[in-house]
Amino acid sequence: MTRVVVDLLFFTGRKGGMESYVREVYSRLADDDPYLEYVGFASSELAASDVSWFPGRVIDSGVSGEDRVAWARGELFSVARAARRLGADVLHCPANFGPWRSRVPVVLTVHDLLAFRHPEYVPGAYSRVLRLMIRAAARTARRILTVSAASRDDIVEFLRVPADRVVVTQLAGSAATTSAATGSAPRHAAQLLAVGNRMPHKGFETLLEAIARIEPEHRPRLVITGSHGDDPLAPVVQRLGLGDHVELRGWLRHDELDRLYAESTALVFPTRFEGFGLPPLEAMSRGCPVIVSDLPVMHEVAGDAAVYIDPRDPDAIAVAIRAVLDSPAERERMSRVGLARAGAFSWERTAAATRTVLLETAASRVSET
Repeated sequence: MTRVVVDLLFFTGRKGGMESYVREVYSRLADDDPYLEYVGFASSELAASDVSWFPGRVIDSGVSGEDRVAWARGELFSVARAARRLGADVLHCPANFGPWRSRVPVVLTVHDLLAFRHPEYVPGAYSRVLRLMIRAAARTARRILTVSAASRDDIVEFLRVPADRVVVTQLAGSAATTSAATGSAPRHAAQLLAVGNRMPHKGFETLLEAIARIEPEHRPRLVITGSHGDDPLAPVVQRLGLGDHVELRGWLRHDELDRLYAESTALVFPTRFEGFGLPPLEAMSRGCPVIVSDLPVMHEVAGDAAVYIDPRDPDAIAVAIRAVLDSPAERERMSRVGLARAGAFSWERTAAATRTVLLETAASRVSET
């Protein structure tokens, strides 16, 4: 039996896409696998929550994933020690970071290289720390998983990792939690949805400027979710006089977000950089049309289902929004093509590919002994 220790120090329930990735993949791996046994080395927040989705036992590391210093120390040093102590044959670090050194072979998942490709979007000192930690983890890893061809190309370019060590395992849309979230419910005639954290590369300020450029009588309602605490977009909404048209929401439960996908005319995703772009795929899988940034990775995800925008041009964004809102026929086409496109992505396939890489990495260790 091959033992896989999974690094879950980052998992607090407030990290978005990376947590969705881990939960969706590991919930599809069997707890009675005849070849693999899974042990989760978890943050104190995760260990105190519902971990029924994980296919094995979960150990409380005693490290808070919300404490950046303790978390970083845990990633660099504690995880490797725990993997060795637990008799791991392979260590999976699924969230960009991993140990400085490890006697146990490491499989690392790198979701994106924002701090390398666009360091201007990450605070200076933090950006340097991120680059240092990611470089160290990539140097240690035997294999690297990533979520898109665009991220694979960045890994090869910035981390100098040979392409044959990198395996692309794309993400997929999660299942809707309510029947209303599958596209059968009537949508509001003019409600837009935007989903994401408040990091500057998400482009929400530019989106608000675009909304302000639409005449008040044609201006849609915009709901932006994903903030933690005081929303930095609130002063922007006030400055632009959009208080009657914009609702800023915090972090939502899955079912709450599902209902917004079901009610909204379209999702707008004005990001300037992504490793994959899960919200558009989630929206498409629920029949919600998507307006997304004209980036290579967005074409990987949305194909011909989306309307593409320049995320730096509020006038162009406003024109694209009006065009979608004014054309029920185009929205019907986008919904139909988006559903078909989303169906081509599969968490089962992602989980199976992940399992294969874990087995291969463990086997390579055996062959070296």
